[in-house]
Amino acid sequence: GRPCALPAAPPEAPARRPAGRAGSAEWNLITDEADWSGELYELFARSPQEGPISLDELPSWLVEEDQPVLTAIVTDCLVDGRPIDGEFRIVRADGLVRTLHMTGQPVLDTDGRTASMWAVLRDVTELRRSEREVRDSHEALLRRRQIARTEHRIAVELQEAVLPPWRETLRFPPAAGGAPDLAAHYLPSATSALIGGDWYDALQLQDGGVLLSVGDLTGHGVAATSGMAMLLGALRGMALAGAEPGALMERLNQLLDTAAQPALGSALCCRYDPAGRALEWAQAGHPAPLLFRGGTGRALPRPEGVLLGATSGAVYGQAREPLEPGDVVVLHTDGLARRAAGLSDSPDGEPDGARRLLELAPRFCAARSARECVRVVVEEFGGTEREDDACVLVARIGGAEAERREPSRNVP
Repeated sequence: GRPCALPAAPPEAPARRPAGRAGSAEWNLITDEADWSGELYELFARSPQEGPISLDELPSWLVEEDQPVLTAIVTDCLVDGRPIDGEFRIVRADGLVRTLHMTGQPVLDTDGRTASMWAVLRDVTELRRSEREVRDSHEALLRRRQIARTEHRIAVELQEAVLPPWRETLRFPPAAGGAPDLAAHYLPSATSALIGGDWYDALQLQDGGVLLSVGDLTGHGVAATSGMAMLLGALRGMALAGAEPGALMERLNQLLDTAAQPALGSALCCRYDPAGRALEWAQAGHPAPLLFRGGTGRALPRPEGVLLGATSGAVYGQAREPLEPGDVVVLHTDGLARRAAGLSDSPDGEPDGARRLLELAPRFCAARSARECVRVVVEEFGGTEREDDACVLVARIGGAEAERREPSRNVP
């Protein structure tokens, strides 16, 4: 026999295949006798010498919270003659908890009354455990997808809030006089769910100059876009305060190096002086600006500069490049082109993306606006299966010669 009540259910047994997986029983209601198959003794880890468990004793073998289940199905069978179909957990004689599925039916006498109850009990412990694992995995997957969708939405909203509201074309007010014709474009990765930390920006300075910048903060999602927002905000503030490109890089490096969540990033900052028609620039581990003139293109020699956040106290050089009316300057992030199998850097060390941009020199130089140049880039790279997102910013230098080729006009 067994005690009438059990304490709270002990931990479920580790997966272990019992000797018998199913057994049958018949409980005679008239004689109060029970007849068990040998497999059922194995399911309960009970010795046949101890004899079968009576129907009255059976609930005491169940986990306490499952006892009402057995009571209900037995009552329905004996009183209403309903078939048996239920599931409950038992605590075997060896202390292991197993889940049994019980099916059966009443056996009626000649008067139509229930004389006995016949049932088959099957061990479904492993099956239920597997079902729980699948269900838990599915629920965990749904939670991860929901979190990913939420993070993606936040990242997109943050990116749209931080990047300039213009997409393809920007003209500064006429009062800026000599400001370059600008256009930019953001190209998402092949997996649109991967929102990275790429940015582009153009800012008119108080002295009439124009700050042009592109950059890429490592990582994806909210962490990358929030870091990009912090970096771009700091860049704009320090530029308006009069910091030169080289000094900007040094301060941005210090910002990333001391941030609560350190990160790495590349950046390119150019200050264009319309009066002197010259480009002063600095870079932090970033592809150099590409200059297109007279139907050809070249990458500007890069001054010293390591990735932002890579080392404390890094020194960033600054270069100066005179420009001419009609020149086209292209700034881009290094995710512009995927380096596929069989593609490698060009002999001069330029990445594949820069090499392919340089091959577009005749089309850039023939374009009548920065917008046309950007469209050339989108035609060339828009369908590429990029592993990362990318940005491109084009500046077309104005002047008397350039204005004769393209009448001045403002494009919203």
